[in-house]
Amino acid sequence: MSRKPTKGYFVRGKFVAEGSELDLELKAELKGTYDSTKTDLKRESDALQDLGKELMTLRSDLFKRLQLSDQLIDALAEAKRITNFEGKRRQLQYVGKLMRKLTPEQVAAVKQALDEQRNGSASEKMSLQVAEQWRDRLIVEEAALSIWLEHFPGTDVQQLRTLMRQVRKDDATAIAKAKEAEAKGHILPPAKKGKAYRELFQLLLAHINGTAGTAEPAVDDALLDDEDEA
Repeated sequence: MSRKPTKGYFVRGKFVAEGSELDLELKAELKGTYDSTKTDLKRESDALQDLGKELMTLRSDLFKRLQLSDQLIDALAEAKRITNFEGKRRQLQYVGKLMRKLTPEQVAAVKQALDEQRNGSASEKMSLQVAEQWRDRLIVEEAALSIWLEHFPGTDVQQLRTLMRQVRKDDATAIAKAKEAEAKGHILPPAKKGKAYRELFQLLLAHINGTAGTAEPAVDDALLDDEDEA
């Protein structure tokens, strides 16, 4: 009686019988590679969906610069409009699907735009530094006002003087309170800068950026918040 042929397959010229130890090892290795690839794809897909969700918060000027497809723009607008939790979740999944169609260059541009919104462009950072230096100088040096006006003659002098006086007054009040507390054995935390301090900075920054007298903000509010804490 003839023996029934063993079922199997060849791998690199070697016969592997089905059910053998080598067969089980090869199948386990193949499954692990598949699962790993599937996990990587899922991770990449989730990352792109999260990136699409962040795109919903991007400033309009940075958003327009990306030149995204009308389909993705409409999908993002719809996601903003939807308030229902399940509806928004499904719409964001659709946004993620469209994000996967972007080229690597487009994805990099999206990340760069989001980073610029969070941290500011190089020119914005430079403007912030210059405005900060002028603000501090105008507060402590009366002679700095005439120098500022030489550079920015279109400045509303009365408004600028009023803000400078108010900031000095606020600083003097804060110093007096700190000394009074110290005399009583208390140490106060650093006083928070007042409204005039912020408005002075915004006025100077607007002239430096050339946006004074326009409806356009001198800089993103998030950057101003960071500057105030400096």
